[in-house]
Amino acid sequence: DMIISEMSLVDDYETKLLTLQYIKSAVDEGRSSPAIEAALQNMAGEGIFNESRTGGRLMNNYTEVRRQACVMLGETAGLSDEQRKARKDTLMRIMKIESEPMVLSAAIYALGNIGVNTNDEVVNQISMIHKRFSVLNPTDSLAYSVLNAYGKLAPTVKNSSEMVETIASIATNYNYVIPVRQKAKELLFSLKNKE
Repeated sequence: DMIISEMSLVDDYETKLLTLQYIKSAVDEGRSSPAIEAALQNMAGEGIFNESRTGGRLMNNYTEVRRQACVMLGETAGLSDEQRKARKDTLMRIMKIESEPMVLSAAIYALGNIGVNTNDEVVNQISMIHKRFSVLNPTDSLAYSVLNAYGKLAPTVKNSSEMVETIASIATNYNYVIPVRQKAKELLFSLKNKE
């Protein structure tokens, strides 16, 4: 755990990826600790929460490290409610600052897996991210992650208007590939049948 913690602080891309492999191995073996959890959450914000600059240039903008860390934050087997909430809070902070669609896709997908949606804060944040990117840069992977998360979070939603509006906008936006639009239509149909 101490080695993982120390490696996560090294300002080197390859070391960060290796650290993520060690974390994955530890988690797969059923080992977890506050140090591993802190390292994972720290690496999910690599380059956005903890910046390393040389001559004003950001040196640790490691989008793949952030993406992989977000994916791992969504793996919740054996976690307590408190740990799930801490992971949700980290991912929500990342979504407010992150600008890379692939990292946002991973964060949104992970939030769906975590399943914590107190007062619709997660659903509303996902909707805001989708609105921002559907205008500027509609990407199929981001839309798919939104739909996947909404499908998992639907039972926790108190006011479904934001969620339904977002799903409908994906279903009717021809910038997305047919399978993404079809998934949106199927999700709308399943939500209608639950009411």
